[in-house]
Formats: sequence, C-alpha cells, structure tokens
Amino acid sequence: MEKSKERLQLLEKIAEFERKGLFNNDVEDDPETKELLPNKVDYLNKKLSSKIATFFANKIGDHYFGKMLKNKQAIIKEVKGIENFKKVEGGAIITSNHFHPFEQYAVFTAIRPYLNGRMFYKVIREGNYTNFPGLIGFFFRHCNTLPLSRNTETMRNFLKAMKVLLERGEKILVYPEQAMWWNYKKPRPLKDGAFKFAVTNNVPVVPCFITMEDSDVLDPDGFYVQAYTINILPPLYPDKNKTKAENISYMRDENYRLWKETYEKFYKTKLVYETEEKK
Repeated sequence: MEKSKERLQLLEKIAEFERKGLFNNDVEDDPETKELLPNKVDYLNKKLSSKIATFFANKIGDHYFGKMLKNKQAIIKEVKGIENFKKVEGGAIITSNHFHPFEQYAVFTAIRPYLNGRMFYKVIREGNYTNFPGLIGFFFRHCNTLPLSRNTETMRNFLKAMKVLLERGEKILVYPEQAMWWNYKKPRPLKDGAFKFAVTNNVPVVPCFITMEDSDVLDPDGFYVQAYTINILPPLYPDKNKTKAENISYMRDENYRLWKETYEKFYKTKLVYETEEKK
C-alpha cells in the first residue's frame, strides 16, 4: 500500500525540526487560532448545559475509542507500572509524551479502573478548543478538557479551576513537550508548565511515557498502526526544602530523566537527537 504523501511530508518536517532543535514547535499546518474568551468556557461545569454536554461527550467518546480498539485502529499492548499511579493519593498532574490525538484515551484507559470515583482532565491548546468543528470539536470542548488561552482573564479562570480540581482530588493530564509530533518515539525537552501547576498546588507529578512498536495492521495512510506500551513511572513530589523555582526545575529534569531511561530501555538504544549527531 502506498504511503500518504501528506504523512511523509509531515515526517520530513519533524526530522527538520529535530535537526534545528525546534522540539516544542508545531509541525502541523493548523489554521490561525481563535482567541478563547472567558464567557466561552465553563471550566468547572457549573452550567447545566455544560454538565449535559460533558455527559454525552464522555459517553460518545467511550464508544468511539472503544470501537477504535476493537477495530485495531488503536492498540494498547501493555500497561506497566500501574502501582506507581495507585500509590498517589489526592490530586495529581500526569505528564505524557505527545505524538497522537488519541493517546490521551490510551492513558485514560490505563488508569481508569483506579480513579476511585475521581475524574480525568486534560489540558489542551487554545486552538483545539476553538477551531475544530464536528465530533472531534465536540470532544475537545466537552470531554473534561481544560483549554489554555492567550486571554489573561480566561487564564485566571483556568488557574482557579485547576486549583479547585486538584484540591478535589482529580487527575489532570498535561503535555510538557507542548506540540504534537505524529508517532515521534523520542522524549523531547520539557516546558515548565506542568511542573508549575504541580508545585503551585503542592501535588505530585506522575510521569507517563508511551513506547510504540509496529503492529501487523496498516492504517488508511499506509503506515503500521502502533501498539502502545503505557509506562507509568514513579511519582515526583515537591520538596518543601526547595524554592518554587528549584522544585520546578528538579521535577522537570527528573521527569525527563525517567522518560529518557524508559526510552533507552524499551528501544535498546541510546537517546540521540539528530542535532547532537551534527554537533
């Protein structure tokens, strides 16, 4: 089966961005992002209409992703380290590498039996909330998502909501690599955001790193569907003897170290970026 030219071009762009060290930049040609205003998002689902939309979005999302798993459009081969998630009490930030629009459902599937009545929230980019039409847009707006925004007042509401949710004991997924790089296997340098959220709210970070391998199923673009191993790693806690800035740096660097260690163990190769090879 001939491979999609668009996907091949995307992989070339990812390789180019790696060479240039642009690890947190978007490689997809997304339309210009619409600004998310405060009155356009109900972070804590206080409105009845928000509660109803969330209920149906999660029901439809469960069915949609369940069908993907059944049809092998998505494959979860194994979950490792679930004991690391189970030992965390109360609210927590979960970090994951970002390589596919649906890997958040893979993380959710892994931890769902152990949420003990709590919810699973996802921090998403502004454009994912404001730009997408149809069913995917409905999921982005109502499947327990917490959109970022360039609007200052909206971000104030975002941070207040995150504080409430974490105090309530909810688990919140954040992508510290920022941009999505399709099927990119290496861990990328991490931004501070996820760790600021954790330190500010005095909650742990649970690092999750998804490794991939070719299945025997071809997708419509001519590439093998990736079989995921979801690696849940030991939780990281803020240190009361460190300053806020020190804690953010420590947790970010330790998260990356655990990801790198998992990558090298699974793929049996040293983590080397093309930029390092050139140097």
